[in-house]
Amino acid sequence: MQDQPIIPGQPPAEQIAVSPDNPCPFLRGLVAGGYVDGHTVPLQKLCNTIEAASGERGAKEKVVGMETYMVAVGANGLSPLRLLKSATSGADLDELRNGPLDKHGAGSRILDATAHVHEDEIDRLATFGKDCKDPSGGTERGLTSQEITTFMAANIKRAGDQARWYYPMLMKGEWPVLLNIMGKGEGDERYLSVAEVRTLFVERRFPDRIVARLQHGP
Repeated sequence: MQDQPIIPGQPPAEQIAVSPDNPCPFLRGLVAGGYVDGHTVPLQKLCNTIEAASGERGAKEKVVGMETYMVAVGANGLSPLRLLKSATSGADLDELRNGPLDKHGAGSRILDATAHVHEDEIDRLATFGKDCKDPSGGTERGLTSQEITTFMAANIKRAGDQARWYYPMLMKGEWPVLLNIMGKGEGDERYLSVAEVRTLFVERRFPDRIVARLQHGP
């Protein structure tokens, strides 16, 4: 649902405002770039958009879509009426905060409840990473799957009594998914660039390769 096409390497002329009640950095980027609406998004539209962003094809692409659907259908609430509304009308992206996926301070704490970005928390994220080999040459700070797992466990420990037993399951749909979509490299060496995480949170912009995928999406 993009009114003005985005050319790889060039940011949108003007970003769309994103509600502070949309706490997901990836969804915030999609809204800011005009790829999806900031309020109600049909689940099929959301699934197709994230499939396109993933760069997967064939069966793997469909798995991405199914995983997205399972998360999105319950993101606004788990009551029968809310599940029915989500399934038929879509997910309300500006009403996600305090929903079933909100970990109330047990996550990264990069984005607070007013949508203010705490860059010191991005610096903290970087301490869990290492210098990774960029496929295009050079090195940069990044986190592999193993390091992301360590980071998420540290977030749970930091939260103390605030943490709930099911938070580790929620986390599997966050940073590991971001690694799958935005990661560089292959296999165990695939990593999430801290610099790109910073750009996503602070500027709500995607790397050029993700923009290119979205251009050819739904």
